[in-house]
Amino acid sequence: MIALRTILGFALTACTVQVARAEPLDCPLAHAPYSVRTPVIDLLLDPRAKAVLDREFGPALAKLPPGFASTTPPTFAAIISVKEVMGMIGAPNVAATLARLDPELRAIPITPAASRARCARYDHVPPKLPATLKHPALLVFDKITGFRDTPSVDAATAALKAMAQRRGWTLVFTDKGAVFNQRDLARFDAVIWNNVSGDALTVPQQKAFQAYLAKGGGFAGFHGASGDPFYVWDWYPDTLIGARFIGHPGKPQFQQARVVVDDTKSAITRGLGDGWTMTEEWYSFAKSPRGPGTHVLATLDEKSYAPIGYHGETLAMGDHPIAWTRCIGAGRSFYSAIGHRPENYTEPNSVRLLEQGIAWSAGLGETTCRDGRETAR
Repeated sequence: MIALRTILGFALTACTVQVARAEPLDCPLAHAPYSVRTPVIDLLLDPRAKAVLDREFGPALAKLPPGFASTTPPTFAAIISVKEVMGMIGAPNVAATLARLDPELRAIPITPAASRARCARYDHVPPKLPATLKHPALLVFDKITGFRDTPSVDAATAALKAMAQRRGWTLVFTDKGAVFNQRDLARFDAVIWNNVSGDALTVPQQKAFQAYLAKGGGFAGFHGASGDPFYVWDWYPDTLIGARFIGHPGKPQFQQARVVVDDTKSAITRGLGDGWTMTEEWYSFAKSPRGPGTHVLATLDEKSYAPIGYHGETLAMGDHPIAWTRCIGAGRSFYSAIGHRPENYTEPNSVRLLEQGIAWSAGLGETTCRDGRETAR
């Protein structure tokens, strides 16, 4: 009897520990119905939804490059929906096919197992941070579930470390989204997103980040941090960044173009003159972010390169900002679309723009944000 009670006690304790350690299903799409706008990774994780994709696109999906239809992050499947898949494989009758598939996907019940699978790529355990942080303190976030271009990420990391050494910044690196909580974020002057791709934060983590910015925190992002064709969290591209990525040239992908300094009087563009010429993978956006709360720092001269996509589509914007700041209440947001080629993290003008932009986001600039407007400090 004693042995039996002991065994049962251990079993109950194990069960209790297992339940206590179960992570909450608080990712953004945990219980959302499937649709043609669901990230493909979620559809591939559910055998019932995957059967629909296999029936419609199976042979074509098998021909995509490795990583496009993988369920193991980082994967393109985390940043594309059925619509983007159809564009990649050149499928005909896109609108009609989407209209037919959408109700079929929506009719699939979201089971607890499906919710757990969808949320597995998020995390809930905050990283261990240094006991003390010397200011200015910057959190470098590089959790990537979508497209990871390792050479770019590594080059950016090296550039950030060099900046920190020059400027006396304290850098803390993490790929754990759970660091986005009220206590930990409050310790940093700004958060840097190093080419982050793919949805990275749970709903509570999103709210903590928004609250951090509202109270006067800073954000700096570059290149891939606003380069996904599909977003789960609309606030991120529409409010924090202020523009949605639509593509980059494909003929050829990397081109020389002239960057024009839009505001030569800003401290962020100091030392850049009226512009410079460099080679990059030039991003285009659905519309210019220019408007209230946005300060455009640099634009692209579209006559200096060919803004043509992979399928011959025009990516010309007319007004084509490539680096800007935004005021989110009292929060400071800086974004530069430059940064795919590793070489551009040592290109003097690009580095100067990035370094001075990050300094501004950390509250070290000559201006700051109040009530959604940029004002003198």
